[in-house]
Amino acid sequence: MSSALLRHLRALHRLGPANNDHLSALRVAVSVAVPSLALLFLGRPELIIYAVFGALTGMYGRSEPHQLRLVHQAQAALVLLSGVGVGIFLSVNHLHSWWLVGVEAALAGVGSVFSDKVNLKPNGPFFGILALGACASVPTTVPWFAALLIAAASAAFSLVIGFGGWIRGRAWQPGAVRSATPLRGPRRQAAIIHAARYVMAVGAAGAIGVLSGSGHPHWAMAAAAVPLAGADLPSSVHRGLHRIMGTFLGLVLVAVVLLPVPWAPMQAFPGAEAAVLALLVIVFQFTTELFMTRHYGLAMVSFTPVILLMTQLAAPADPYVLITERAVETVVGAVIGILVIVLVRPRSQAHRARKAIWRAASRDPR
Repeated sequence: MSSALLRHLRALHRLGPANNDHLSALRVAVSVAVPSLALLFLGRPELIIYAVFGALTGMYGRSEPHQLRLVHQAQAALVLLSGVGVGIFLSVNHLHSWWLVGVEAALAGVGSVFSDKVNLKPNGPFFGILALGACASVPTTVPWFAALLIAAASAAFSLVIGFGGWIRGRAWQPGAVRSATPLRGPRRQAAIIHAARYVMAVGAAGAIGVLSGSGHPHWAMAAAAVPLAGADLPSSVHRGLHRIMGTFLGLVLVAVVLLPVPWAPMQAFPGAEAAVLALLVIVFQFTTELFMTRHYGLAMVSFTPVILLMTQLAAPADPYVLITERAVETVVGAVIGILVIVLVRPRSQAHRARKAIWRAASRDPR
């Protein structure tokens, strides 16, 4: 049992093999940078949040040839823009609190089924529900269709950047399709159970966030979805722990940037703070993608500032409250996600898990 624990502890800090990560990170950084800098130039930094979520389309299909990447990213754009669109609808109509929890939990289940059906990578509807919660939590300062158009244009630009490999290769594979298995039989049952996990975990985390009086319950809901993307129980637990540890380290970076003292010299330069925050969002998104497949915890160290800084651009808040609530909601959500993974499984998986635990406890070598 102790040797198994040591293996899991080593896996927590093990760095995965590199796979042209700098190219994927560069594609995502360019996808984020161009629309974000355009909005900054137009004097509308509060709208960068919509551009960034559209640009996250570039995170998908990283290791696929341009032909299949185009299909993959189009499927991902559907998930992201659905989240942005629903979030904008909730914001415009001032539907928060329990409305947000119910809608986001339901769409997490729907997104899970769609993600399983088309085999999205990264797994699951995480970025879609993150976009939903974030866009619902900030006021919309432009007409709803303008905000959605910004996200859609950013996603379209990401598709263009992702298809850029055609310029170098200019090869088309007739009949090439993305791998996807129809949801039938056992696979369909597994997909339904997995979707139910998302609904339960996201709903429970959001309910706790609302009952606790948090101003950002969507952070707990997003954190609850993270462990559910794991391929098995150990990887799910690792993702949950990585989420917590990476977020806490990322919050140190956020504190350095947002707490009052560093910004004192900039008070004489209107707009300087917004420009710096926007540039940091671009830089941190690059480093996020650089480690996303190699070490989820390290990726979260960078992704945490991305989310908080663009939230601060969209709706400035007390940095101390922002950092505290992010820390608490992340722990609550990740723990709930892990608990749901452990408690809600198909009978065959539960039986194998109990058997493995019994063998480890009894030191049975079989």
